[in-house]
Amino acid sequence: MFWRALYSSLVWLAQPRLRAKLRRRGVAEPGYLEAVEERFGRYEKPAGGSGYVWVHAVSLGETRAAAVLVTALRAQLPGMRLLLTHGTATGRTEGAKLLREGDVQTWLPWDTPGAVRRFLRHFKPVVGLLMETEIWPNLVAESRAAGVPLALANARLSEKSLRRTLRLAALARPAYAGLAAAWAQTEDDAARLRRLGAPVQGVFGNLKFDAVPDAGQLMRGQAWRHAAAGGRTVLLFASSREGEEAAWLAAVRRLPAAVRERVQWLIVPRHPQRFDEVAELLAGAGLRVARRSTWSDGPPPQDADVWLGDTLGEMALYYGLAHAALLGGSFAPLGGQNLIEAAACGCPVVMGPHTFNFAAAAREAEAAGAALRAPDIGAALPAAAQLCADAVRLTAARAAALRFAAAHCGGAQRTAQAAAALIGNH
Repeated sequence: MFWRALYSSLVWLAQPRLRAKLRRRGVAEPGYLEAVEERFGRYEKPAGGSGYVWVHAVSLGETRAAAVLVTALRAQLPGMRLLLTHGTATGRTEGAKLLREGDVQTWLPWDTPGAVRRFLRHFKPVVGLLMETEIWPNLVAESRAAGVPLALANARLSEKSLRRTLRLAALARPAYAGLAAAWAQTEDDAARLRRLGAPVQGVFGNLKFDAVPDAGQLMRGQAWRHAAAGGRTVLLFASSREGEEAAWLAAVRRLPAAVRERVQWLIVPRHPQRFDEVAELLAGAGLRVARRSTWSDGPPPQDADVWLGDTLGEMALYYGLAHAALLGGSFAPLGGQNLIEAAACGCPVVMGPHTFNFAAAAREAEAAGAALRAPDIGAALPAAAQLCADAVRLTAARAAALRFAAAHCGGAQRTAQAAAALIGNH
C-alpha cells in the first residue's frame, strides 16, 4: 500500500509534464489534443448507460488485435455495448473503425486513483479486458474495489520486460495479482506472468493470427506489383523504426550494383509522425522517392528508387506489393514488430536478431519456413534478394507463410468465451 501511495503521488505530481507532453505530441499528431480532459477522468457527455464491455488497446498494434477480439465478443455476447479506450492517437484513429451504435470510445485515464475512480463511476463497465501488456497499479486496484473484473487478454511478457518489472516488484506484484484472469499468448509468457503473481487461466495463442487481411488491398497490391515493378523484385521494409532506415541505406550502398538494379525498394515506417523524416532521409541520400499518398488509385511510378508507404491501414496492400519483407524493429534492440500479418498475406520475412516482443511467433515462423533470420541488416538484404531470385524457394516460402498463419487461428474465440464466463461469474 505504501508503494502504491508513493507511486500515485508521483504520477499526480507529473500531471503538468504530462499535459506539456501532449501539447508537444499534438504538434505532429493533432489527435493527441483531442478530448484531453478525458485523460484525467473528466467527461463532457453522459456515458449513455452502463453495462459496457471495456476493451483497452493502448496503440495501433493492440487495437488491431482488439479488432478480432471485438468481433468474437459480439458473436459471443449479442447486443454487447463496447467501451474502447486507448493511449495513443494512432490507436484511437484505428479504434474508431470498430464502433457501432451505442459504443463509446475514450482515452484511458492517467493512473491516479481519482481519475480511475471517475472513469469507472462514469461508464460502469461489467468487465475490463486489457490488451497484451497494459498493467497499471491504480487501474487494477480501483477496478477491483469497484467490483469490475479486469483481465489481461492476449497477454505477453518478454524476459527483458520481466527483469525490468521485477525491479519494481513491490509495486508490480500486487497489480498482477489483482487481476481476475490472464490469458497468455504462449506457455513462456504464462510462466513469466505467473512469476509476477498473475492468475493465468489459459494459453490461448496470439489473437493477431485471427485477423483476416483486407482481400481487396491484397489483390490490388499484387496487381500493382505486376504492373509497376517491371520485373524487379519488390522488397518491403515493414514497420521500420528510428535508426533502422539509416542502417538500411548503408547496407544498400554495399550491395553489388547488379543486385541493386534488380530490386525495387518499398519502406513503410512504423510511426506516422516519421513519414516526413524518412522521406527527407531518403531524398537526402539522392534517392527518388514516390510516396503512397501521391499515387491516388493508380500503381506506384516505375521511375522511383523507393516507394514510401506513408498511409495508415494499408499494410495488406504493401504486403501484396512485396515479394518478401524485412521485419522492422528487429535490426535494432527494439523487440521486433508483428510478423503475423505478413504471414497471413503470404509474404515471407527476413528478420534480425531482436524479436523478443514476438519470440514464439518468430521462432515458429522460422521453423515453418515462413521466415529467415539474419544477424544484421547488412546480411538481411542479400538474404532477401537471394530468396526472391529463386522462384521455387520463394513459392515454397510464401506457401509456408500462409500455412503458418492458418495453423494458429482460434485465440479470439477462446478469449471471448473466457470473457463471457468472467462476466457470468461476477
